[in-house]
Amino acid sequence: MDKRHILVTGGAGYIGSHMTLALLGAGERPLVIDNLSTGSRAVVPAEVPLFEGNVGDAEFVGRIMDAHPIEAIIHFAASIVVPESVAKPLAYYGNNTANARTLLDCAIKRGVPHVVFSSTAAVYGEPDRTPVEEDDPTRPINPYGRSKLMVEWMLADVAQAYPFSYAALRYFNVAGADPQGRTGQSTPNATHLIKLAVQAALGKRPGLDVYGTDYPTSDGSCIRDYVHVSDLAQAHLDALHYLRAGKPSLTCNIGYASGYSVLDVIEVVKRVSGTDFDVRIEGRRAGDPAALVAANRRARTMLGWTPRYDDLKTIVRHALDWERRLG
Repeated sequence: MDKRHILVTGGAGYIGSHMTLALLGAGERPLVIDNLSTGSRAVVPAEVPLFEGNVGDAEFVGRIMDAHPIEAIIHFAASIVVPESVAKPLAYYGNNTANARTLLDCAIKRGVPHVVFSSTAAVYGEPDRTPVEEDDPTRPINPYGRSKLMVEWMLADVAQAYPFSYAALRYFNVAGADPQGRTGQSTPNATHLIKLAVQAALGKRPGLDVYGTDYPTSDGSCIRDYVHVSDLAQAHLDALHYLRAGKPSLTCNIGYASGYSVLDVIEVVKRVSGTDFDVRIEGRRAGDPAALVAANRRARTMLGWTPRYDDLKTIVRHALDWERRLG
């Protein structure tokens, strides 16, 4: 009998499309659900089935699961823009939390044993220390972070009640693109700093806005831990192997344990691109913590995660290469 499928929700999106490629490369059988609101059919390989629809539609998801037995779900489908979550909280609780509940219900009814969940460093809010450890307090300061933390709570409760295990991966700032140029950050209205900075470097936007230079950091701008999207996809593959081995559910950070300020990143983009561009200083945005850097010992020791692209210049170069491909 053929081995069962790995369902990738949001698999036509930025991170999900890298995950789909990683699964294919590892000999797995991915299939994708995506509503194509921010994803693109073009980045899903032709041999991977793509079902267009919403993970919050129980009848739609159930039909797919009945027709294609699922071994595990890797759940990316979500809204991810912090300022938008502040302005539209109910949309975030609907798309991120309520839809995840529907997806989990469909999975449990069909005996799907594993979920790898795309969580976020935003669950920590303003951490008491840097780097932040997984057992540090979770005090999200925006609806985006709260909507994701609620899903972590659901997963923990489901794992207590059913023969089910999960890995919740708390990402830090995802950046870069597939080193082979097969996919990258394609969303027209993306808000990721490195994406916006390389667009400015290539003349696709009239400069770049920096939101706040009065934070308690070395240069006053926010500090983040930037992780290459291909390393992130590898962490999900490692988590899938971990769960398959019958190991207990876990929550872990995915980051490099090193931080760069917004102004640091801009300087690296200018150097790598060989281009200067306008930088405008604006006021702080609602819901932005001053510094978020991952402690990553748990991912390295428990998942055996070994990053390959832990270098800001490499991340920027891959992002630039992809942005040029987009034309």
